[in-house]
Amino acid sequence: MDQDWEERVAALWDRFDDYAETEEDGARFRADVDALVAELPEGSPLGLFERACAWDSTGHSDRAVPLYQQALANGLADAAPYKARRTKIQLASSLRNIGRADEGVALLTPELLAPSDELDDPVRACLALCLSSLGRDREALALTLGALAPHLPRYQRSMANYARLLVEPGAHPGA
Repeated sequence: MDQDWEERVAALWDRFDDYAETEEDGARFRADVDALVAELPEGSPLGLFERACAWDSTGHSDRAVPLYQQALANGLADAAPYKARRTKIQLASSLRNIGRADEGVALLTPELLAPSDELDDPVRACLALCLSSLGRDREALALTLGALAPHLPRYQRSMANYARLLVEPGAHPGA
């Protein structure tokens, strides 16, 4: 879509906090998103993405999941690679919210090998939540420490090593 449409979508999201926390206000927000999406061709992956985000952000992960999946299936990665990566993060979070954390792990694990960008830490954070939901807390902690380590003013190498040792077979990080 053109830059004007993207700017209007961004402006609507900038006003998201103006919509109160009630279901009625959430419905108004989703209607505003739907009005913008109506300007796109039917089945547009960008429109599906925005609708999924609106459902997700208004507390309806169950309604967001199929829209995120359809956005990816309809070629979001070709239309907007950055939004496709955001979709995977948000879809994994929604899957976890509805009790399907294993699917979130399967979706995000390959993202650990994707080309690096500003979404690396959100990928790891969401993957850690999914792992924790599955009782895999050591792996979740290792991911969290590994994501945090580069941002520390000191101890980056130590924390990165501790993170690795948490999941390395036979390692004893406390020893």
